[in-house]
Amino acid sequence: MTSRFERAGTYLVLGVFTVFALYPMLSILGAALRSEVAGQGGIHWENFGKAWTEARFGSYLLSSAVVSVSVVVLTVLLSVMAAYAFGTMRFRGRDALFYLMLLGLTVPGEAVVVPLYFDLRDLGLTDTYASLIFPQVAQSVAFGAFWMRTYFRSTSRGVVEAARLDGAGHWQTLWRILVPMGRPALVTLIVLVFMWTWNEFLLARVMITSEALRTAPLGLQFFSGRSTTSVPLLAAASVLVALPVVALYLFLQRHFIRGMVDGSVKG
Repeated sequence: MTSRFERAGTYLVLGVFTVFALYPMLSILGAALRSEVAGQGGIHWENFGKAWTEARFGSYLLSSAVVSVSVVVLTVLLSVMAAYAFGTMRFRGRDALFYLMLLGLTVPGEAVVVPLYFDLRDLGLTDTYASLIFPQVAQSVAFGAFWMRTYFRSTSRGVVEAARLDGAGHWQTLWRILVPMGRPALVTLIVLVFMWTWNEFLLARVMITSEALRTAPLGLQFFSGRSTTSVPLLAAASVLVALPVVALYLFLQRHFIRGMVDGSVKG
């Protein structure tokens, strides 16, 4: 039984880490609401509108949304189908092929971005959405297959066998039975892939030259080069870039936390 002293120590440690986690975010938000004029008080919400207008963040956020949603959809589809095959089917070379796919988790993106640029340039795909979507799908599928395979392997064999006895094929078993049952794991994958894709900077910096195709992190970098003297505007722009990820997490946090806990226990 946990003593009162142990509970107090636990809450103290959690409180300290909470302060460390929230302080940078609250500092940026506070800076975004300050006046650009030194010594002038009050809350200045107009900084967000000014940053939005001057930095053209409407176009940048749209580009990030197109890329992120496309990567999430393709990654989830490919990861679920690959994980189902690796987790429930038996075929020759299954384990070897799975571990070969896992090698993708060990290769950092920085190591392949330069040769990837030349390959995509030869194909005429640089400075397009495809140059951002396909490489990030390839990077994310390895983790997605690993993550969802853990769930499929932990699913009761009785459920799959009952579906087979009812005449369900692999496709029906996967999408009508296993996927709905694995919603927490699936939501966790969606949130993680969306966050990684939304925050990707290096790939966009190398592949994109047109201003119309710049993603939000890349647009923020160019905006910081033009507004180095306006800390409130830079902070407001940073908040705008981070807001979609925060909003998605808050909307799906219950399923996300459940998926992380289930994954850690079953893994």
